[in-house]
Amino acid sequence: MKKTLKNDFLSIEIDSHGAELTSIRCGDTEYLWQADPQFWARHSPVLFPIVGRVWDNIYHVNGKEYGLPQHGFARDMEFTPVSQTENEIWFSLEDSPETMEKYPFRFLLKIGYRLSGRKVEVHWKVVNTGSGTMYFQIGAHPAFYFPDFMPETSDRGWFHFGGKTGLEYILVKEKGCADTDSRYAMEMDGEYLRLDTHTFDKDALIIDNSQVGKVTLCRQDRTPWLSLTFDAPLVGLWSPPGKNAPFVCIEPWYGRCDRVGYTGEFSAKDWINRLEAGEEFNSVYTIEI
Repeated sequence: MKKTLKNDFLSIEIDSHGAELTSIRCGDTEYLWQADPQFWARHSPVLFPIVGRVWDNIYHVNGKEYGLPQHGFARDMEFTPVSQTENEIWFSLEDSPETMEKYPFRFLLKIGYRLSGRKVEVHWKVVNTGSGTMYFQIGAHPAFYFPDFMPETSDRGWFHFGGKTGLEYILVKEKGCADTDSRYAMEMDGEYLRLDTHTFDKDALIIDNSQVGKVTLCRQDRTPWLSLTFDAPLVGLWSPPGKNAPFVCIEPWYGRCDRVGYTGEFSAKDWINRLEAGEEFNSVYTIEI
């Protein structure tokens, strides 16, 4: 089921399947990737209750083994529309026998979208509806068209990081999990990172430790095209390696994939979030055109 919000500047579309944002239009221009399966068949999935992969797709809660695919299950489930006003819409997903087999925690996940001028606010609310401690991760994976994409050329534009310089990142190494022993200095031109057909040859760049809170995608002349602002401690930057894809993803994360070889308890996983019974997690990130 598709839902639409509009104001004087923007029109957005959200699918109740995954509560996924599927379109951001300003005038005649579409900013959000339209899920061509030749490159990547999604638009902007919500990652829950994990971000990335757990080692061998297996994790442990109180010594019991469970299995989860990459990025969890919420992106592939049907959400319930809860409310809609002129500028705001909310969806919800609750635990079920199906989710409990893969993730042994009771929860309520609410996802909201709000329009404000040229901004799309994306709201997350996670509630622990169980009686014990709940552990989870949540993240975003929106994909945006390069503003000056020409497949026969190599340049794709620039990233600007809100004036931050001297950034470091880590990489995914094996079985979709992170090499936490190696850190790399981002090769920047002042406050900018050049984007070209080789930027993501080694897959996603993971910027951790709250190094940045804003990422702007810029045209080749460095004028801003769109930006994401967030409080999340990690952000992933990604475009499919070796595909010359017309889009790039800017992904605020509260969590990330396992480190290579991790087989410990889910509760001790890197960048895990916890909620006691009845507690609530709230977050928002903003897309500005």
